[in-house]
Amino acid sequence: MNTSSPSNQSRREFVSNGALVLAAAAGLGLQKSITAANASPSISLRIGLITDLHHADKPAAGSRFYRETIGKLNSADEEYQKTGLDFVVELGDLIDAADSVETELSYLRTINLEFSKLSTDRHYVLGNHCVDTLTKTEFLQEVGQKASYYSFDRVGFHFIVLDACFRNDGVPYGRKNSKWNDANIPPAELEWLREDLRSTKLPTIVFVHQRLDVTTDHGVTNCVDVRDVLKNSGQVLAVFQGHSHQNDLNDIDGIYYCTLVAMVEGSGLENSGASLLELHDDGTIHVTGFRKQKSYDW
Repeated sequence: MNTSSPSNQSRREFVSNGALVLAAAAGLGLQKSITAANASPSISLRIGLITDLHHADKPAAGSRFYRETIGKLNSADEEYQKTGLDFVVELGDLIDAADSVETELSYLRTINLEFSKLSTDRHYVLGNHCVDTLTKTEFLQEVGQKASYYSFDRVGFHFIVLDACFRNDGVPYGRKNSKWNDANIPPAELEWLREDLRSTKLPTIVFVHQRLDVTTDHGVTNCVDVRDVLKNSGQVLAVFQGHSHQNDLNDIDGIYYCTLVAMVEGSGLENSGASLLELHDDGTIHVTGFRKQKSYDW
């Protein structure tokens, strides 16, 4: 994949085997046209994506079946084993809220034991429920992750994990001090994001829990500012997010904002949801959904 001449690159969109396929060359760009795949590029990376498990040892509430997420996660793992994963990303709300720190840690240890079976290379995006009872430090120490927002490179791609679990006044979520619909990327993190994107020339994928493509309760309050940073970098191909528990896809300024379905919603394995993200050496992106995870006809 040649990143030296972005002005000559384009995005191509098509549907293959019922899955959304986004051919998005290195960043930067760019005009779109609908076409069919003319070749079968080799796969550089396979990434497992899951979100909103809300695991907890408590009775179901409404459409949320907390105790069933372990079985759903294991079912997703069976799908991932068919292809193998280079790494896996949990997009937030791995656990549901508890009344005490001890209970919450027990939820986290139980579900993380199962999640750890998917891959040795794991990444945790903080969701509002992850840090409702726990502090960020407690959650991150338990799962063995050093920071709540950071970036890393794999095989010609750049990846960014964001943390929107901050109140409007900049105070981090923790110990039931926040509201689920007051999510923000604070100035220090926004400046870090700007500098991080300046430091890479690789095509970039962003992971976040709260949505960056809407201004509703499920959106990050300063999402417009964040989107401007992503757009102005010219590097970002796609953003993967959760929080609203629904399938959704929006193209804003040439960046795809893909919202994944929650795993906790509904009873039975048929009501689960997970995704396999495949990045190809020519910049093509394949998103294949399992169970309730929607496949898009773009």
